[in-house]
Amino acid sequence: MTFTLTPHAPKTDGALAFLARPAQPIWIGGEWQILPDQFDSHDPATGGLLTRLSRAGATEADAAVASAHEALVSPAWRGMLPATRQALLWNIADLIEAHADELAELESLDQGKTFATARFGELPGAIAQFRYYAGFATKLTGESITPSIGYAPAGKQVMAYTRREPVGVVAAITPWNSPLLMAAMKLAPALCAGCTVILKPAEETSLTAIRLCKLIEEAGMPKGVVNLLTGFGHEVGEALATHAGVAKVAFTGSTEIGRHLLGSAKGNLKKLTLELGGKSPAIVMADADLDLAVPGVARGIFANSGQVCVAGSRIYVQRALYDQFAERLVQAALALRLGHGLAPDSDLGPLINATHAARVAGIVDQGRAEGAEILTGGGQIDEAPAFFQPTILTGVRPDMALMRDEIFGPVTALTPFDTPEEALGLANDSEYGLAASVWTENLSHAHKLAAAIHAGTVWVNCHSYFSPELPKGGIKASGWGVENSAQGLDNYLENKTVCMVI
Repeated sequence: MTFTLTPHAPKTDGALAFLARPAQPIWIGGEWQILPDQFDSHDPATGGLLTRLSRAGATEADAAVASAHEALVSPAWRGMLPATRQALLWNIADLIEAHADELAELESLDQGKTFATARFGELPGAIAQFRYYAGFATKLTGESITPSIGYAPAGKQVMAYTRREPVGVVAAITPWNSPLLMAAMKLAPALCAGCTVILKPAEETSLTAIRLCKLIEEAGMPKGVVNLLTGFGHEVGEALATHAGVAKVAFTGSTEIGRHLLGSAKGNLKKLTLELGGKSPAIVMADADLDLAVPGVARGIFANSGQVCVAGSRIYVQRALYDQFAERLVQAALALRLGHGLAPDSDLGPLINATHAARVAGIVDQGRAEGAEILTGGGQIDEAPAFFQPTILTGVRPDMALMRDEIFGPVTALTPFDTPEEALGLANDSEYGLAASVWTENLSHAHKLAAAIHAGTVWVNCHSYFSPELPKGGIKASGWGVENSAQGLDNYLENKTVCMVI
């Protein structure tokens, strides 16, 4: 592992112009406004000030909900033809694509991830979300039903059909690890369904949400259909979660906050989609192709500096392959280059801030005190404490915090196993059930383990592979509901039955 930190500025005119503004606005009812109450947004790599953000609260939440309700029933939105809504979503995708370099620079500066990760890993996914759900806008159909009701008046008959209607006003609350992609994963299906949306990005990473909403406005979105509130979760986020005018909350974040939202939503029994934490296992069988497994597992834990909900932070390796795999994984970690996200030769950027990096260090230190052995890495970079070394441990026990808690950093642990049954028991010994990967050339192992692992997604010979048509959701403490695919669209629709005598 090497570390070099040189501050970098964006190159695109759009990003430079964005950051030249001393403060950033919120967006309610088609109007942009900078609030007098503000907070700072920092580059996590250097700690330098990027810009100031408007700090919305309950008052702004009320205004945004009122705006969203007005837009929900407006002729401009409710009366929009499905084909027009389809074209609008496609136009948003085109604008994101046209401004991809600018958005990637803002994402890198704001979140810390490398430009390459943002530009080539996540921006294509955000674009694909809008194009995928654009196609569904003209395909939201109900069905005709012939009911078995035998007591219609003489000369009459009973007929019935179903309608799929928007759930209403949606609060989309997004995390700081992949801000733009997560916003797209909520906005695209909600807008396809005809909902109106209040987007509340994480306070740590709001820049691309602001720029995205500018592009949504440019695409021709009617006023009030999309609203943007920047601010803190315990203030404006809580106001949205408890608001009687919000019909649904779509949230991605920690399991702790997800549990809190269950209570916040009870007032009007609002619908919830929760994509929460994970502690994803990777099972490496003795017959695995090391040339595939080592870089794949390394990417599964170290991408985005481990700040990924599906990060493979528990690695189980069949004993016959354990030593060879461990040696090669350590070499892969040592080859990574840490630096500023905009530096072209950086493989990994910082964690979201030094406070989070210190939390990660605390879990690693606790594991070491409990007997775990560090094969490589193990701590923060002294001169830049938001950076954390890619870390691999061994000698761990299933009861350690290292193996039970979501670390959300570039930290993983290796454990040997002898039989597939043993690996399965270890993999399923977790409160989480978001994702897992299996590395094997044996189809029997692949299918049996994929079926038996308790997780919403199981990858075989890959990790962290996503596409809009693939359902993405967790079980156990990893969440409620599914994003992506036709199933993800159902989160934003109500089914209505119409039964009549004619």
